[in-house]
Amino acid sequence: MNTKSSLSAELESAVVKDHPRQVALLLNVGHALDHLFLLIFATAVGAIATEFGFAHWEDLMPYSVGAFFLFGIGSVPAGRLGDLWGRRQMMLVFFFGLGVAALLTSLAQGPWQLAGGLALIGIFASIYHPVGIPMLVQRASRPGAVIGINGLAGNLGVAGAALLTGFLVQWWGWRAAFAVPGVIALACGLAFALLCEPQGPAPGRSRKPPQVVLPPGQLAKALLVMTAAAITGSLLFNFTTNGNTQLLTERFSGLIHDPALIGLLLAIIYTLASLTQVVVGHLIDKIPLKRLYLCMVLAQIPWLVLAAMANGWWLFFALLGAMVCIFGSIPFTDAMIVKYVDDSMRSRVAGMRLAVSFGVSSLAVWLLGPVVKASSFASLFLGMAGIAVCTAAIVLLLPADPQGQAPS
Repeated sequence: MNTKSSLSAELESAVVKDHPRQVALLLNVGHALDHLFLLIFATAVGAIATEFGFAHWEDLMPYSVGAFFLFGIGSVPAGRLGDLWGRRQMMLVFFFGLGVAALLTSLAQGPWQLAGGLALIGIFASIYHPVGIPMLVQRASRPGAVIGINGLAGNLGVAGAALLTGFLVQWWGWRAAFAVPGVIALACGLAFALLCEPQGPAPGRSRKPPQVVLPPGQLAKALLVMTAAAITGSLLFNFTTNGNTQLLTERFSGLIHDPALIGLLLAIIYTLASLTQVVVGHLIDKIPLKRLYLCMVLAQIPWLVLAAMANGWWLFFALLGAMVCIFGSIPFTDAMIVKYVDDSMRSRVAGMRLAVSFGVSSLAVWLLGPVVKASSFASLFLGMAGIAVCTAAIVLLLPADPQGQAPS
């Protein structure tokens, strides 16, 4: 028995060879940049609105909807190219394209030029999730832990958008908030080209079976549930990350007026919340996915209700609790793809899921300004608590893990 287990372990180690550390690091940095670029505008919108002559920041928010819509729709061709052309090649397009798009956006002279630059950022940013994450887990011996660390990196990018953008806007203006990360993305692309060796045949020409093989009917149900849960989760993510800067500015009125300090508070919230993903990633390898996912979603509801009512430092702690639970729910959709989908088509499945979820949730960016202007942040957060209830109902429909299944 021991000899059989030892042979199995040796065969597994021969098949699974993790990426070199520097390549894995660059793939994780790519996730951080992906989220950072999508949130630069939301953090700098007040300064941009002032320069472009808008009386209210809410009136400028709809100009960014194209970026989030294309971020979702672009995932479909990106995923297909990742599977059939190669993930390394697509990651090079991601780094260099994102850098050039950010530099062009920094040159915008009006709202429609800005909208065009943001849309271009959205197109190149759409590459990462269906390509970078499948490339990272393609060789992972412990996919849950790898997804957790990758999720941490992505949400450190969210924190970086709040912190870095706040300081760059204060010191050098909003244009530097796009230009400086653009140069960083170009440097990462050059490093990736030098350090990441060719990956062999494209994933679509090989086969690596999923962890759990479901009958076709159950697999279709799992993918449908995964997509629906991703839509509601993306709505919460977009509403909060795009609105939190203005929420803190409003609710800390009379206490804090410095945009850099507001950015620092948000960066603290996002950094602490991001650590949850590492914990969740390790738990995914040990605890049934459905049970863990449901607990994380249910925990969102009381924190969102409290954040709707709180002011000042009470809001800070309520928002921290809400973001811990929202960020902690992010790894589950990627974990489901690894669990149920063959590697030869993971990028395409991820692309389709992202196209639907981010395409629909881009409405959150378009609605954010008008909803807050017509009602209030309190109504917005109570609505998000209702969305969390819907997510919990959707997660209940996931197939249960097979009995006696060994940890991945």
